Amino acid sequence: MKKKNRAKRPVSALTGIILSIFTENPFKAYNYKQVGHLIGVKDNAGRDLLLKIINELIADGNLNEIRRGKYMLNPEKLQELTKIKKFITGTVDMKQTGKAYIIPDEGGDDVYIASNNVGHALHDDKVKVFIFPKRKSHKTEGQIVEVLERIKNTYVGVLKMSKNFGFVISDNQTMPYDIFVPKSKIQGALDGQKVLVEIVEWPEQSNNPFGEIVEILGKPGDNDVEMKSILADYNFPLSFPKNVEKDAAKIKTAIPASEIEKRKNFRNTWTLTIDPLDAKDFDDAISLVKLDNGNYEVGIHIADVSHFVTPGTALDDEALKRGTSVYLVDRVIPMLPEVLSNNVCSLRPNEDKLTFSVVFTMNNKAEVLEQWFGKTIINSNRRFTYEEVQEIIETGQGEYPDEINMLNALATILRKKRFNNGSINFNSEEVKFKLDDNGKPIETYVKEQKEANHLVEEFMLLANKKVAELIGKPKESRGKAPKTFVYRIHDEPNPEKLNTFVQFLKKLGYRLNVSSRQTLAASYNNLFEKIHGKGEEHMIETIAVRTMAKAIYSTDNIGHYGLAFPFYTHFTSPIRRYPDLMVHRLLERYLEGGKSVSKDAYEEMCKHSSEMEKKATQAERDSVKYKQVEFLLDKKGKVFDGVISGVSKWGIFVQLLVSKSEGLIRFNELKDDYYYLDEDNYRIIGRQSGNIYRLGDKVNVKVKDVDMEKRQLDFVIVD
Repeated sequence: MKKKNRAKRPVSALTGIILSIFTENPFKAYNYKQVGHLIGVKDNAGRDLLLKIINELIADGNLNEIRRGKYMLNPEKLQELTKIKKFITGTVDMKQTGKAYIIPDEGGDDVYIASNNVGHALHDDKVKVFIFPKRKSHKTEGQIVEVLERIKNTYVGVLKMSKNFGFVISDNQTMPYDIFVPKSKIQGALDGQKVLVEIVEWPEQSNNPFGEIVEILGKPGDNDVEMKSILADYNFPLSFPKNVEKDAAKIKTAIPASEIEKRKNFRNTWTLTIDPLDAKDFDDAISLVKLDNGNYEVGIHIADVSHFVTPGTALDDEALKRGTSVYLVDRVIPMLPEVLSNNVCSLRPNEDKLTFSVVFTMNNKAEVLEQWFGKTIINSNRRFTYEEVQEIIETGQGEYPDEINMLNALATILRKKRFNNGSINFNSEEVKFKLDDNGKPIETYVKEQKEANHLVEEFMLLANKKVAELIGKPKESRGKAPKTFVYRIHDEPNPEKLNTFVQFLKKLGYRLNVSSRQTLAASYNNLFEKIHGKGEEHMIETIAVRTMAKAIYSTDNIGHYGLAFPFYTHFTSPIRRYPDLMVHRLLERYLEGGKSVSKDAYEEMCKHSSEMEKKATQAERDSVKYKQVEFLLDKKGKVFDGVISGVSKWGIFVQLLVSKSEGLIRFNELKDDYYYLDEDNYRIIGRQSGNIYRLGDKVNVKVKDVDMEKRQLDFVIVD
């Protein structure tokens, strides 16, 4: 058969436009009506010409008819395109509207994905993306062509039933699709109930994933149901497996004399714990002795969880799987069963407790003169709350004022040195609630970080740093690779994000000096001081944190940028963080002269721990957000003081001073004028009056609507 001479066929402008539709979307099939709609062909003559061109493109080998009336770019043509066009891999950041952004694995700018190019990808999925040719002054765009790894396949939502099927409307704001559930997969759930649904398939031609209900959670709005829903949405278990509970019950609380003999005895050394009022898992204690030469011996004593939880046991497997304890507004989901977390390991007062300690000899300038690491036994003199210690610091009255004020003096010096050395003082507000017997918030307040919190923080930071230095840069192995260890690392800011942040600040009248690492840290700290108490504080701090990389666990040490520590780890909270338990085991092994462990095995555990920490943080934020909205449920029509915390095409966002709840004032609720968005200057302007509402302005607002399902608040301005 004679081959056609494809080169002789002339390419008209219309042919080029039609072909570009397929090359811009090489993994999508179109029928001729869809192509006609895209290029504006409406009459019969135009449709006939369109079909003729499509047939010519098939004959030329540019298109294939994959099924009757459906056309797609020829794979051979695609191979030619891939020589000049680019594929990347990355993580999906899905928006509620169905559009998405891809965070590339290799760094660089995020890639925009229109909703019709997302395919069947979901939030956090690992995907392969085809990058479209870049047009001038346009953002980088692409099309998801393959889901490489589905990260999440279970969702919590409300079941809406029809006669023979139902849809689960997800609580998750990053899930833009309702999940179809056939009647045979309803599992007895009723219309309006909150359920956990698992996606079991997603047919290619279906707009919605198909699922089956795996758990009925209960009635929406019930506090216990809502908190369990948050945990279920992040796949955190609600109870421990029976074999884990069985292992925990076998642990003996009595400490044998043979174990005590192996350890350095601190039972007669003055020791205290300082924790939140509602805490039961006391990880850390601090001891203090004034030495005859005027120096001080400061001991940081950490619960010796590794003595009780050993590798290969059901207890350890479950702790690794969980990775961390989860702290919701009204409950703790512990990493370890309660018999361990609140009893055997918890450093309760007036009880002998096994600990792993870092002991420093310090002078009155808080300089470390000597250090010692090893297994110990303590007996805490007193369990203090932060509030009790703060009162002693402020008044000098109460139990052990001399010891507490000496520790505070040393911690204050350490803190000042740390900031002088380039540590960044990221402020974070902690919203707390007082709940009634049904879990409903009756009062809300912001917990302020004071000297008592800083006292504990500085000694824990010092212990973590010194443990990391001991293993990461040992004197005896100069020139040799250090032994495998678990570090807490924090990378430098992304340059593009940092530049965007600098430009954002300029418009608000603030400056950031990025000329060096030292000046940037000082500049950040100066910025946080300037914005403290101002309306724009929350928004600026939020964006500042987003410019930074996320701190993670890794066996590859790059230092901790935010703290300005070349070596840093987590050693001080093994009851609630699995990486700390790994650090305890490695430190004990290396102190005893043991060989280095497998880097690959520990790196895998580091990655898992980082991921579980991220999920726990998100779950904790979701519980706070839910309670912030619930707090206003019975306050519709009431007026509150607030500040404008954001501006957008939908209206202005206002954060209430009393609860830090954030709600939206929609443009159509601004009755006095027609307002337009001045996005570059973070404000809206009245077209006739010239009235301006800008980021940071104080306003009085009335609660108009509270949507518990969407966890959204609507406000209106009150003069």
